[in-house]
Amino acid sequence: MAFDFGAKRIGVAIGESLLSHARPLTTIDAEANALRFAAIDRLISEWRPARLVVGRPAHADRESPHEFAARCERFARQLAGRYRLPVEFADERYSSLEAEARQVGDKRKARLDAEAAAVILQAWFNEHADDSTRS
Repeated sequence: MAFDFGAKRIGVAIGESLLSHARPLTTIDAEANALRFAAIDRLISEWRPARLVVGRPAHADRESPHEFAARCERFARQLAGRYRLPVEFADERYSSLEAEARQVGDKRKARLDAEAAAVILQAWFNEHADDSTRS
C-alpha cells in the first residue's frame, strides 16, 4: 500500500507484489490527524498490506532537501509505529505530473492524488523488481 502524503489530502494506492502492479485506491480528504488515521485504520484492516510505501519529495537536483520531505518522513514514522509494518520511501518527483497525464477525462484533484500514489507504488515496484530478498 502506498501513500502520496499531502497537507490537505492523502492519495492511497494498492498493489500486488507478485505482479508488480499498482492501482489507485482512494483519497483521504481530511486535514485532521484523527480523521486521517481512522481512514488509514480501515484501509489497513481491509487490505492487510505486507508493507507501506510513502512518497518522499525531492528536488530535481537530488541534492537540496525538499521543504516537505520532513513532513513525509514524520508521517512514515507514524505509520511504522502505529501499524508495525515495514515502511519504505519512493521518490515522488513528477508523480503528480504523471498522474495528470494518465487522467484523460477525470481531472478532479482527489482522483489525481490516488493516481499519484499508484505512480509512487509502481516506481517502488520497478525499483525493486529484481530484488529477490523482497516479499
